Amino acid sequence: MDINHPGLAAHKGLRGEVLLELKRAQPLTAKHLAGKLGVSTNAVRHHLKELEGEGLVTYGREQRGVGAPTFAYRLSAQGEAVFPRRYEETLTNLLDHLSEKQGREAAVSLFEDHYADLTRRLQAELVGVAPERRLAAVAHVMNEAGYMAETDAAAGGFRLAEHNCAIRSVAERYPEVCAVEAKFLQTVLAASVERTTHIVSGCNACEYSITFGTFGAPDAERGESV
Repeated sequence: MDINHPGLAAHKGLRGEVLLELKRAQPLTAKHLAGKLGVSTNAVRHHLKELEGEGLVTYGREQRGVGAPTFAYRLSAQGEAVFPRRYEETLTNLLDHLSEKQGREAAVSLFEDHYADLTRRLQAELVGVAPERRLAAVAHVMNEAGYMAETDAAAGGFRLAEHNCAIRSVAERYPEVCAVEAKFLQTVLAASVERTTHIVSGCNACEYSITFGTFGAPDAERGESV
């Protein structure tokens, strides 16, 4: 998966790759990281030490199988902030202000309107497009918004994973927006969509299990909710 991240501009090469791998699946040991990146463990340890010095990664001891505990690394709060969260603080403040004046429903309705507009645009662009290509197009749109999305085939369907939440503080304060996103995916993909992991619940990614039924007959029209 080739994803560009403006926040990683200062961490090019192996340093940036280490941060990306930790973002995708953490915690990871230096040995595990080395295997994923195809480099020596010593090279990974060198970059981990530098990233730790910058406050971007942290580590803890973990027992993995028999033997002595090993060090496993994860992103610190500062490291998480390297990844895109465009206008997150401003957006959260604006939503709180709107909620105080017009009620919580008014704040959530902004996201409903946004996803409704996006749904109409994508549905017009994807008329007659095969399910797998629809999913790829949706993942591309989510990537452009900073969600680090990737897709792959899974048993009986597909998996969509978002490794970064571009509006995490908003989602934590207004969890309804996560349901709005799930409904958007269900409608625009014309598929059954089930969230299996959730970033705001402490998981590494928001993952969705996607099952395509009869093409052109969205499960969302049956009134299913996620």
